[in-house]
Amino acid sequence: MPFPAGSFGKAHISTFAVGILFGLSVSYLIKFSEKSIYFTPASFIPDSPHSHGENDDLKGPENFVSWTDAHSHSHTHENNSVAKQLERQVRVLCWVMTNPKNHQTKARHVKATWGQRCNVLLFMSSKKNGELPAIALKVQEGRNHLWAKTKEGFKYVYEHHFNDADWFMKLDDDSYMIVENLRYFLRDKNPNEPLYYGRRFKKMVEKGYMSGGAGYVLSKEALRRFVTRGLGEEQHCRKDDGGAEDVEVGKCLSKVGVYAQDTRDELGRERFHPFIPEHHLIPDILPKTMWYWSYNYYPTKQGQECCSDYAITFHYVPPNMMYVLEYLIYHLKPYGINTIQVVESDKKSENNESMVSSTKPPESVVQDAGFEKQDSRKAVMEAEKKSNLLDKLRSENESSLVTKSKRLDQDNVVHEKDLEQDNMVEEINS
Repeated sequence: MPFPAGSFGKAHISTFAVGILFGLSVSYLIKFSEKSIYFTPASFIPDSPHSHGENDDLKGPENFVSWTDAHSHSHTHENNSVAKQLERQVRVLCWVMTNPKNHQTKARHVKATWGQRCNVLLFMSSKKNGELPAIALKVQEGRNHLWAKTKEGFKYVYEHHFNDADWFMKLDDDSYMIVENLRYFLRDKNPNEPLYYGRRFKKMVEKGYMSGGAGYVLSKEALRRFVTRGLGEEQHCRKDDGGAEDVEVGKCLSKVGVYAQDTRDELGRERFHPFIPEHHLIPDILPKTMWYWSYNYYPTKQGQECCSDYAITFHYVPPNMMYVLEYLIYHLKPYGINTIQVVESDKKSENNESMVSSTKPPESVVQDAGFEKQDSRKAVMEAEKKSNLLDKLRSENESSLVTKSKRLDQDNVVHEKDLEQDNMVEEINS
């Protein structure tokens, strides 16, 4: 039915235009909704110190991002013998809290990145997955059952892997850990003492507790006490599923003589971090009114003073960012700057401004037969030998050029004298 003349005025045109715009917007959202979940919500800030699972809808790459340049020129002169020796000396079991729906979207990316550097890697879930591997614990999934899952996870580790490691690290499936730095931190600690390390929070536990998101590590003795005494006696640990997992762990451990320890470096910078690097490094991203400021056990630092050079963990890390961190930490290099770890028995400053940095491992590592002390010094000597050889070649080339130049000058003088004599003969004859 045709519209009466003049009835299709400005109001109708505006409504029609708004309808088209709305339709296009909806179509765009539908079309790109699948792709949009691959992007990182860098502005995400948890509203609770016990927040959990907010990144579960973020997916990582369909295929693993792997590096095949291990034998290329950029890695030829790398020496990881110190890290490898610490891997044998400081055995770390990592168990990661996950759930069935995250096996493919998050857990497998943990295994493809930092998880491969643990001595033992386990994923605690409610459904078995042999590839990860994920352990099927008899617990319900969900935020309200994390304490129950944590108890069962540590019990499983104690019953099946107690002798496979000296330290037992618990993390979430959106945590990223530099495992080598954890071993470096633990190198002079005794796993047979009741020790407990992580990002120390206050409130609710007298001497503090460790943030669940930033991850925490128990010594062998701390694990033994937690399972046999803490979980074995109702008066020490909460029996039901309720309660915040990290707080309940702290309460339970404190009742069996295991207390939160200071994990800051010599400059007072933190090693375990409850957020992504950006939120710690860039001042004023985190609102001044949020819970974070009142929960830190020690004075909170932001910017360059936030994080130790030997930082261990970051939290709320989506799968894509795990690969970014993997590249930045283990592959990206500034050309012309080489860091050689020289292993020596005496203490040296870590603030050495030269191009050679000195890192002191535990005495047991230094004394180990055939260890890096010789290898690292040999590497330095070889580097110096190559440098001296290049200097010698340059000197010889320069000397050769000077000699050739002198010979040319002499030849020119002789040639000029011959020309003068020829000219004189011609003048006499004429």
